[in-house]
Amino acid sequence: MTVSGNLFILSAPSGAGKSSLIKALLEQGEQESTRPMQVSVSHTTREPRPGENNGEHYHFVSVESFKKQIKQNAFYEHAEVFGNYYGTSEAAIDAQLAQGIDVFLDIDWQGAQQVRMKKPSVTTIFISPPSKKELESRLRGRGQDSEDIIADRMAQAQGECSHFQEFDYIVINDNFAQALVDLTTIVKNQRLKRSQQVAQHKVLLDELIC
Repeated sequence: MTVSGNLFILSAPSGAGKSSLIKALLEQGEQESTRPMQVSVSHTTREPRPGENNGEHYHFVSVESFKKQIKQNAFYEHAEVFGNYYGTSEAAIDAQLAQGIDVFLDIDWQGAQQVRMKKPSVTTIFISPPSKKELESRLRGRGQDSEDIIADRMAQAQGECSHFQEFDYIVINDNFAQALVDLTTIVKNQRLKRSQQVAQHKVLLDELIC
């Protein structure tokens, strides 16, 4: 019997290190040959950027197709951002979970609220920077954004951090190695829950009580 995978949501303000943590977690899982894990590939109506491949970075679809899927209630969550639509396919996620794959959704707190309404069992994790000063330093360290954009990202970060209480877990990304350990612990904790262990070790557990 295939053990159902776990669904995780990771949210964080820009600059908190969420993407780097997810990448490191998946690479670590591959090296240790643990249960398969992957990041969900979202649907979007925006045009592909140079180097982006359909089905790998996003599922690129037309506005007409996206709106049709909205009417069909096909998304766990969706949003319109700067005139483009983004969404997480419910059927695709459920198919991956049924194969025993742990799936990670990289979405904001608003998306997390939508997913929670449809799948209350989802595990939600908020990645927090260690301080406002450090977050601003990281944003400036990228050397990509203007002062106005940095100020806007800091304002957005404050709004996003105000929703930390809606998440099951909070990981403070001060020391990256420790933050990765914390994130790994959360994932392992979900795999060790009774329902998961019973499904995976049913024969053993039935034998022990016979």
